Amino acid sequence: MSKNENKKQKNWRDKYRFSVTNDTTFEEVWRIRLTQYNAFLLITFLVFFIIGSTTCLIAFTNLREFIPGYPNVTMRRNILLSAIRLDSLEREVDLRDKYFANLNAIISGEKPVEIFSLTDSTKNYKTISFGKSPEDSVLRAQVEKESRFSLSSGPVLPEAVTNMASLHFFPPVKGIVSGKFNSRLKHYGTDIVTRPKSPVNAMLGGTVIFTGWTMETGFVIEVQHSNDIISVYKHNASLLKETGDLVRTGEAIAIVGDSGEIYTSGPHLHLEIWYKGNPLDPEKHIIF
Repeated sequence: MSKNENKKQKNWRDKYRFSVTNDTTFEEVWRIRLTQYNAFLLITFLVFFIIGSTTCLIAFTNLREFIPGYPNVTMRRNILLSAIRLDSLEREVDLRDKYFANLNAIISGEKPVEIFSLTDSTKNYKTISFGKSPEDSVLRAQVEKESRFSLSSGPVLPEAVTNMASLHFFPPVKGIVSGKFNSRLKHYGTDIVTRPKSPVNAMLGGTVIFTGWTMETGFVIEVQHSNDIISVYKHNASLLKETGDLVRTGEAIAIVGDSGEIYTSGPHLHLEIWYKGNPLDPEKHIIF
């Protein structure tokens, strides 16, 4: 081995001392002994520690938002909402195009395009099994045994009433008609004057879908009946039912009054009948 190589190897293992000395008293305050090998390892560790710490701070804290061009929380939320709205808009545009295509086909006398429901493409509907489980068979047999003498059991039939002529409307109140139905004047109901505090009865059985108060018509109650019929009772003094209640034909649902600040001139009931979104003349179906 040459002398130069021995000298380099010796210098690599030689120890060096780094000290801090007081300039006035020449007292050694702090010192450290390192070889070139130890110094190299220490510097390498510090470099990797700084790089790792910086990476963790950027990756797992909000400091990454200070990087130019990196989106913040608000921007990412807006991007997600925009993607959802864009998907909904594309779906609506597709449905609109199919609607216009069907409309053009009907006008031209051609067969319209079949309307199909959009399915979830991520699911495999062919693997769904509709077989009966043993528990289902036992429950079905038990229910059939318990209800075999029930008068209400049996096959469910479609609506027997197909037109308004087959329905019997119960008069909500008895009195004198003071305001007739007039669609041209946008008076879509009939005003019946009766005794104050008289009960207002439901003309058909159904479900209360709205109860509230408006400045124009006071206390209002609306009842949804079968066959797409809705009855509306306005200017009541008070309401006896709430939204979601089931009512029977002839059951009291409100009290006659003159509530409202615009369209009222005394105690009376304003009755409206709507069939499939179109107003009907109550006098043609009810005798007051």
